[in-house]
Amino acid sequence: MRRLTADVAIIGGGLGGVAAALAALRRGCSVVLSEEYAWLGGQLTSQAVPPDEHIWVEQFGVTASYRALREGIRRYYRDFYPLTDAARRDPQLNPGLGRVSKLCHEPRVALAVITQSLAPYLSSGRLTVLQPYVPVAAEVVDGTVVSVTLEQVDGGEQLEVVASVVLDATETGDLLPLTGTDYVVGAESRSETGEPSAPATADPSNVQSIAWCFVFEHDDAADADHTIERPRNYDYWREYAPPFWGDAMLSFTAPNPRTLEPDVRTLRVNPDLDAPRTVEDPRVDAGDGDLWEFRRIAARQTFEPGAYASDIVLANWPQLDYLDGSIIDTPTRVAHLAAAKEQSRSFFYWLQTEAPRPDGGAGWPGLRLRGDLVGTDDGFAQAPYVRESRRIRAVTTVREQDVSIAVRGHAGPARFEQSVGVGMYRIDLHPSTGGDNYIDVECAPFEIPLGALIPVATKNLLPAAKNIGTTHITNGAYRLHPVEWNIGESAGELAAFCIERSLLPRDVVSDPELVSQFQTRLVEAGVEIHWPEIIGY
Repeated sequence: MRRLTADVAIIGGGLGGVAAALAALRRGCSVVLSEEYAWLGGQLTSQAVPPDEHIWVEQFGVTASYRALREGIRRYYRDFYPLTDAARRDPQLNPGLGRVSKLCHEPRVALAVITQSLAPYLSSGRLTVLQPYVPVAAEVVDGTVVSVTLEQVDGGEQLEVVASVVLDATETGDLLPLTGTDYVVGAESRSETGEPSAPATADPSNVQSIAWCFVFEHDDAADADHTIERPRNYDYWREYAPPFWGDAMLSFTAPNPRTLEPDVRTLRVNPDLDAPRTVEDPRVDAGDGDLWEFRRIAARQTFEPGAYASDIVLANWPQLDYLDGSIIDTPTRVAHLAAAKEQSRSFFYWLQTEAPRPDGGAGWPGLRLRGDLVGTDDGFAQAPYVRESRRIRAVTTVREQDVSIAVRGHAGPARFEQSVGVGMYRIDLHPSTGGDNYIDVECAPFEIPLGALIPVATKNLLPAAKNIGTTHITNGAYRLHPVEWNIGESAGELAAFCIERSLLPRDVVSDPELVSQFQTRLVEAGVEIHWPEIIGY
């Protein structure tokens, strides 16, 4: 078996994995980075989801390297796309004018910027990227991960990676069971966590739904017909109606996350080019009333006339949430993944053939999948959008009462003395595989405690994605793009810090002086570890 050695092994090339790699590389470490899919970047690229971010993202509340990623995306558009003069001059360029974020864009642009950021390290030989590879085994001696065995997807070559520090940046915490690291999956009980929103009984199989996203446009020609083949299980999904949904899932109806009452969304196909740009405050308006604009990634009005015949829209809507089972710790994982994609395919077919149009007709046969924009032949993202992972049993576990405005009694920042980063998002749990409706709790701006990155037992493994010490409830706030990037960056910095000083992560978290030194290092690297005392939370 071929063997690779490095200072740091990062298993999983999503946003956390990329951020961790960049951080460790900046500190002079050698890195092996593996990824299951063809594109690095995870939820931003292979899963095709535009960033979900807080309202202050243009001012503060993210790391300097995450800000560089965002500005790199804007620069890429300015350098290579036919923007209007107004769009080119806009310092807060939002190519898609989507309402979910101040920066909605095509996934392959994020991929290009990520590729550029890693290029110098690939050329120097300090970075090795392995794609497509997944972890299949690990050697662990006395709580230390000695090596990780990777296998090419579809049963190809196996190789062994040996490193001083190993980071699990996979989407579902796949290294945790392989290394014997203590972890939690699914929903904890209220008696265990004390959280008001936790269920009375723990349920490891109860996780947030995944969603298989797709990108599409509309051909405005009168005779355009791009109708896909009727999905094999279309009748099943056509009748599928969760008890709390208010209608069949193949409809424009879905629960309102705040009120839980059924809301009917709209779909304004290629709306008026003169429509005003609107990016709402998500604390007041989730922005998903019009599905077309919600996650639009290319708006015609952003580009020179004639450059785009149609807007381009990313579908990541409630109607795509897959509720029929978890993909974690189950022998039916492959079947659930296939069913999730079939659900999304069925919804797109419904849009083309049966969806009620404002003019009284049914369906938009001119809707056309754009697989070329997500790197696939079938029009769907390379990977499912994963909202919830296995989570380490950590030195510090973030609970609802730490960050909830209602429980804390005030909206000031949720601080942790040993903070290694910041984040902001509501506790936003989508309907789950256990039959739960939305769980939506207003959060204060929160911080990421160092202890949430430290497993209780495994010595040299660090989480670098959605697998930190949160609960099923608080994962709903800590799972978004900038937070995952911050987690990965801080984990990569911690790995380098420990290697330089011949320390274990647990040595750092237990020593206030080392914590202070590490926090100083993070701040020097551009990681904000505390929220400013601003007004208007």
